[in-house]
Amino acid sequence: MRDKTIDYILRATWMSISKMYNEQAAVKGSTMATGFALISIDPIEGTPSTALGPKMGMEATSLSRTLKTMEEKGLISRRKNPEDGRSVLIHLTDFGKEMRDFSKNVVKSFDTVVKQNIEAEKLNTFLEVAYQINDLVGQKNIFKQEAIADK
Repeated sequence: MRDKTIDYILRATWMSISKMYNEQAAVKGSTMATGFALISIDPIEGTPSTALGPKMGMEATSLSRTLKTMEEKGLISRRKNPEDGRSVLIHLTDFGKEMRDFSKNVVKSFDTVVKQNIEAEKLNTFLEVAYQINDLVGQKNIFKQEAIADK
């Protein structure tokens, strides 16, 4: 993979991780998206539905489907926000909290194994580079610079 593009390596790595998470979630009849949503919901206060999408990087339509499925499976309940009657808070049910713990343990297990198998210095370098790439993409200057260079 040394001759592949950075984008290819990132995508292939994420696809491997995503597949691994989905396999683990399937053990409990769930999905990675559901697990990620469970982890993103505050287990005590609940989380406004409008805050979940940006927090998870999900589009509203995908999030709506995920929340609907989670509600049907008894993982969450929707309640009016007492501070703003126009918005809805997503709360975990007892079953949702149980599944949230399962999801957190899956993520922590992955994290532990990676840390046990990759030197701290290499892992820190990887994280620095990943944050820098994320910043570069977030600045939305990559293709603007390319357009200028093509002139």
